[in-house]
Amino acid sequence: MTSISIIGCGNMGGAIASALCQNADFRVTVYDSYRPVLESFISEHGSASATSSLDEALDVSDYILIAVKPQVLPSLYSSLEKRAGKKIISIAAGVPTAVLDSRIGARNIARFMPNIAAKVGKAVTAVSFKEGCDDDFRRVSMSVAEAIGSAFEMDEKLISAFTGLSGSAIAFVFEFIHAMAMGGTEAGIPYSTSVEIARDTLISACALQKETGKNPVELMSQVCSAAGTTIMGMDALYQGGFDGAVVNAVTSSYRKSAEFERAALESIRK
Repeated sequence: MTSISIIGCGNMGGAIASALCQNADFRVTVYDSYRPVLESFISEHGSASATSSLDEALDVSDYILIAVKPQVLPSLYSSLEKRAGKKIISIAAGVPTAVLDSRIGARNIARFMPNIAAKVGKAVTAVSFKEGCDDDFRRVSMSVAEAIGSAFEMDEKLISAFTGLSGSAIAFVFEFIHAMAMGGTEAGIPYSTSVEIARDTLISACALQKETGKNPVELMSQVCSAAGTTIMGMDALYQGGFDGAVVNAVTSSYRKSAEFERAALESIRK
């Protein structure tokens, strides 16, 4: 059984801890500096243990998953540095493994970039490792990421691109669902019903693409009959600059994430 301490029980840390509590391969300990959050989590997850101090949480487990905000992370460095033999997983956005290595000095460090769907076990998570990590650490880390959805191991230089494509882009999908629902409302279907229809349409499209493995353009063209309703709708999207707007949204998020990463790296070069 793998012992893991989750430092921070907010939205993301709580979701990961909750998922791991349902996995018999993990013994979960949680810590949060805000006592009400910690007590609320324990009341809902009897299989987890809680500690009243950060030091205790860091000592009782082999794996440490850091789920605090990036601005809080520096306050943990001195405690983590004293435990450099621990295996570290961080979900702190914009903090590269090189920064963690510089501040902590652990041999085994993984970086996760999940999206908010971790709350329902459907997150898409990028996983990157510090060079030289143990194979067993890689295996366990991937199993942690897969406990909350799907996981993609990738070179860390692509994390910012992943942020634009998934971490941030899930918000673009919510906006798309809303916009579709507004169109349905304008056409006469109540908004609440339109949201459900738009949502399920999106799910059905994703399921079809995943099941068939076909290029999205091929599937789209199958719906577009000559002089039909769909091609007219597609024409409206093209005229409105839909594709360009989406590409720009993804790349804008990517560029901002890359900016954060550069600033973090610069902090250890000074």
